[in-house]
Amino acid sequence: MRVGIIGGGVAGLAAAYELTKQSHFAEVFEQADFLGGQASTFDVFGGRLERGYHHLFVSDTEITELIHELGLGDELAWLESSVGFYHGGKVWDFASPRDLLFFKPLPFLDRVRVGLWTLLLQKTKSYAKFEDVTAKDWLSRRMGPKGYEVIWEPLLRGKFGEFYDKIGMTWIWNKVTLRVASRKGAGQVEHLGYPMGSFGEVIEVLADRIAQQGGAVHTSASVAKIVESEGSATTLDVRLKDSESELREYDAVIATTPSYVFTRLAPPMPEDYHNKLVGIDYLSAVLMVLVMDRPFTNKYWMNIADPDMPFVALIEHTNLIDRELYGGKHILYISNYPSRDSDLYQKSGEELMDLFVPHLQKINPDFDRSWVIEYHHHRVDGAQPIVGINYGAGIPGHRTPHKGLYLANTTQIYPEDRGTNYSVRMGRRVAQMVMDDASF
Repeated sequence: MRVGIIGGGVAGLAAAYELTKQSHFAEVFEQADFLGGQASTFDVFGGRLERGYHHLFVSDTEITELIHELGLGDELAWLESSVGFYHGGKVWDFASPRDLLFFKPLPFLDRVRVGLWTLLLQKTKSYAKFEDVTAKDWLSRRMGPKGYEVIWEPLLRGKFGEFYDKIGMTWIWNKVTLRVASRKGAGQVEHLGYPMGSFGEVIEVLADRIAQQGGAVHTSASVAKIVESEGSATTLDVRLKDSESELREYDAVIATTPSYVFTRLAPPMPEDYHNKLVGIDYLSAVLMVLVMDRPFTNKYWMNIADPDMPFVALIEHTNLIDRELYGGKHILYISNYPSRDSDLYQKSGEELMDLFVPHLQKINPDFDRSWVIEYHHHRVDGAQPIVGINYGAGIPGHRTPHKGLYLANTTQIYPEDRGTNYSVRMGRRVAQMVMDDASF
């Protein structure tokens, strides 16, 4: 069987790997000149660094198993994390239940209330009861107005902007249970995984394995449209680098693009399926990566609970990963999730630096722009779907209404949120669907 795959991110590569492992031909077309999407890497002082910050949770078994299957298991390290929470002009420790008890911006009884309800949330195995309630309503009622206002609302506003009060409680449930699963030891300290050769090495080996198994992976390769003929949508109008466009026929096609891109590529869909595709909004990711000559803080992950700050989180990569991998330099990600029409999205890297530096100095008064040796500015469209109430009912199926055409993108990862682990799981699952439907 021949399968064409649109998109060389983790899901597309995982699908191609699964298909070629079963002796089918899979051909991947990636428009960018690199593979891996947000998990792709670039060179920083002799090391490889992800364009978007990445780590694994203990519960991320699908990608962990794949890393071992690719022979890279010895490079996967599990490291103790450190978490901070910036509120009221101060960085608070926020890595364990004990830290919550000392979080003075909340009155003591509110701290206890937040802690007890968080514990109950952690022990809730099913998300079904959260499907029809917003995070704002559920958290305000259970954890109290003060707990919601101080802890949760700034995080929701930072992550989802104007959509903050529309986000379903299922999204919060997943985040809480995910982080708890990664806590180890008597102190319940979070441990996170990272392949010390970078996620880029995992992607590189995965692409090589696809080729070894008889498949093909192309970068700088665009797909103009998916052509319907004889009752199937399995022909691609493709253009490889430095080549003319051509039609390539397959037995099946898997698209891993965002839904709004898929609607432009695919033949017209029936109304109910089309409405599901266009009914989910996305936010983009805007990332600034600072390469510095000294550390900014002693935290790996810092949530920003200050509405005046122009960023939502700081991830100091080298407070988790050995900085000697990057020539002894310190790496700080500055994260945002704006809409494409926002001022923040439109700004250049230099404009963002001018905006961010005074706010970074509020967190660390010693910080000076001279600490920054170089910086890198990345925009990723379609990075974060807006997960509202009753979200599950609006998810488009992987099997589209067109015979032979399948969709696998981040809107279909639920109740979990986007991530490399779930992209691996989804890619392999859709590949199996393709084989099952063809009776392989």
